[in-house]
Amino acid sequence: QEQLVESGGGLVQAGGSLRLSCGASGLTFSLYAMGWFRQAPGKEREFVAAITRSGSSTYCADSAKDRFTISRDNAKNTVYLQMNSLKPEDTAVYYCAARWGREYSIFTSEYNVWGQGTQVTVSS
Repeated sequence: QEQLVESGGGLVQAGGSLRLSCGASGLTFSLYAMGWFRQAPGKEREFVAAITRSGSSTYCADSAKDRFTISRDNAKNTVYLQMNSLKPEDTAVYYCAARWGREYSIFTSEYNVWGQGTQVTVSS
């Protein structure tokens, strides 16, 4: 059974940092591009960052550039999202997702497997 499990969320003050992790099981992790998305209350799920299956290329949404970094360790079947200089508007449930194939996507519909999400709350 394909499964993604996020961890590392929590409550942090504005300007602080968090590192999210997403562990994969039941799938050949190195064959999947990975993405991070987030959903705030009352809003649609939005793209945050993505990485190719080899890790050679990454892409971040404008809201995350210069603050967030996505990386992966294929030996550990894990993708990470390092979040620095957090802002209250970063508060959301963060989801990781897997997309079969080499290239990543910014569209939720193109991802095959989703985690259950981890809450990130940034206080002002």
